[in-house]
Amino acid sequence: MPARAPDAFHRNVGHLASVALVILWSSGFVGAELGVRAGGTPLQLLGWRFSILVALLLTVCLVLRVDLTNRRAWGRQAVIGLFSQVGYLFLIFEGVNQGVGGGITALIASLQPLLVATVAGKILGERITPVMWVGVVLGLTGVVVVVSGDLGTGAAAWWAYLLPAAGMLSLTTGTVLTQRLRPTESLLQSFTMQMVVTAIALVTISLAVGQATVPTNTDFWLAVMWLVLLSTLGGYALYVFVTRTRGATVASVLLYLTPPTTMLWVWLMFGVPITLPSVVGMAISAIGVTLVLRSRSAAGKSPGVVGSGGRDSD
Repeated sequence: MPARAPDAFHRNVGHLASVALVILWSSGFVGAELGVRAGGTPLQLLGWRFSILVALLLTVCLVLRVDLTNRRAWGRQAVIGLFSQVGYLFLIFEGVNQGVGGGITALIASLQPLLVATVAGKILGERITPVMWVGVVLGLTGVVVVVSGDLGTGAAAWWAYLLPAAGMLSLTTGTVLTQRLRPTESLLQSFTMQMVVTAIALVTISLAVGQATVPTNTDFWLAVMWLVLLSTLGGYALYVFVTRTRGATVASVLLYLTPPTTMLWVWLMFGVPITLPSVVGMAISAIGVTLVLRSRSAAGKSPGVVGSGGRDSD
């Protein structure tokens, strides 16, 4: 029997990784809410998160002797990182800071594959089918249903929901730029360069607005380490693994499971109720996402969810 255990693990490693990916990717949205509830601002949370992450990555690059001296590579990754990291994550975290629930921000962010496959695909000269446009309409309709139900609770002003939407558009822009620029850097090079640029940008903004202080709240630092270890290192590593072993379409579908998973997390941790409009809206959006991804897969081109070459989970 013991000899069969490794075989069983290898047979099911793809399924185990898929489950872990959904959980750890969802942890980013939960971590944002955890940090805001601990009294941290989005700039503080992200600034310290990426500063710690950069220290870890540069150490790894130094040990492995990874070349980080190519100026053109830095230029490409800086542009991609500003959209895929700084713009996306700051707007997502600010949305949570303004009262938008973690589950709803996850739902809005999960529509990114729809835009990559349709609107962005059009820019890139890819064929867009009528079914894909129907999927986009359904995906957006689902979000409207969820947001309309949440507006009735008064948890956040209507304009606050535009923040994660703008963040999702920023990530989509970064994805399109990646596909247009076609960077040749390795995964570790891309990831490290983007993280360095992101950390510098966030710390600079924090200094400019007077939010670069060192928090003394223990809960704040727990939230930061939650984001570094679970969301970034765990979630992103699993995303790359699943994408390479099971394909981009499977990874895209799995990431859409993050909104309900996030809503379950925030209900268990913070007591935020799961409403009927949320369930109905997510179901509608799920149909839209499935239509788009299946149509894209049938065409032989699966949209990358993180086409930045290094976007981490929230």
